[in-house]
Amino acid sequence: MKAIIFDGALKFVDDYPVPEPGEQEALVRVSMAGICNTDVEITKGYLGFRGIMGHEFVGIVEKAPEYAAGFIHRRVVGEINNGCNTCDYCKAGLQKHCSSRTTLGIQGKDGIFAEHAVLPVSNLHVVPESVSDEEAVFIEPLAAAYEIQEQIVIKPAHAILVLGDGKLGLLCALVLNRSGAQVTLAGKHDQKLKIAGNQQIQTVNIETETLGKEKKYDIVVEATGSAEGFETALQYVKPRGIIVMKSTIASLQKINLAPLVIDEVTLIGSRCGPFEAAIQALAQKQIDVKPLISGIYTARDAEDAFKAAMKKENLKIIIDFR
Repeated sequence: MKAIIFDGALKFVDDYPVPEPGEQEALVRVSMAGICNTDVEITKGYLGFRGIMGHEFVGIVEKAPEYAAGFIHRRVVGEINNGCNTCDYCKAGLQKHCSSRTTLGIQGKDGIFAEHAVLPVSNLHVVPESVSDEEAVFIEPLAAAYEIQEQIVIKPAHAILVLGDGKLGLLCALVLNRSGAQVTLAGKHDQKLKIAGNQQIQTVNIETETLGKEKKYDIVVEATGSAEGFETALQYVKPRGIIVMKSTIASLQKINLAPLVIDEVTLIGSRCGPFEAAIQALAQKQIDVKPLISGIYTARDAEDAFKAAMKKENLKIIIDFR
C-alpha cells in the first residue's frame, strides 16, 4: 500500500505492508487525511518518532472483531491515544495521560498517512452523513479546540486572546467565539485572519496593527507553533489570568518564567479533546471549517502535499486516499 513514513527522513513508498488488526482493533481504509503542524514537527525530530505518520483522518472500517461488527462499512474517525486500559488514568477516561500509551502516528504506533490503518475499536467514532469527508478530517483538531472548555470555565465577560492564525489557532478562535466571550485572534496573515473575521471574530494583524496595552486579557491561548509565542502570551495575560498552551514544538528555547510567578499566572497545557462536541458542531453546521482547506492532493502527489503544508501561507492540506 502507499504510505508516508519518517525514518529520519520523509519518505513516500508504495510497497508498505497492509497492517493486520489485533483482537480489539479495526482495519480502516483511509479516505482522507489532514497534515497537522505536529506532523511537520516530527520531520524536525519531535518525540523521535519513526514509522507511518499522520493522525487526522476519516475512513471506512473494513475489518473489526465480532463484537464490533456494527462498525464494518461505517465511516469513522478515530481518537489518537491508546492507553493500557488498566491504570488509574485509563479508568478515569484519561488514556491520553497513560504512562504506557501509544499515540497514533506520533509515538509508538503507525499512523494514518497510508491506504490502510489499524486503530482500537474503542477509539472509533461514526461520522454522521451530514458531515462530508473534507469536514470530518477536522474532527480531531476541532476536538482539541473544544478541550479548552473542558479545562477552564469560559465566561461571557472574559476577554480572550488567541495567538496564531494557523489551523489550530483559527479552530480555537471559532470554538471560543461560540461561548459568548470577547475573542480576539492575532496573527500575521490577512487571508487567514479574514476567515475568522467572516465568522464574526475580531482579528488583529500584529505586523500592521497593535494589540493595545499589555496585560489586558483574562485568557491567552498560545497556538503560534513558535517558541516565541509563550513570551508574547506572558506580555498580554492579566495578573492571575490563564495561559493555555497549544503549540507542540521540537526546538528548545530559554524563557524567563519570572513573570509567571510575579503575576500569579495559571499555565495550562492542552492537547486532545472531546470528539463528540466536535462531531456535533460540524453535524449541526455550527462551525464552518471548509474555508481552512488550502489544498487537496491525491496520494500519488503526497510529496507535493507535504511541501504545501510547510508553507506558512497555507492552512489545512488534505491527502485524498480514495
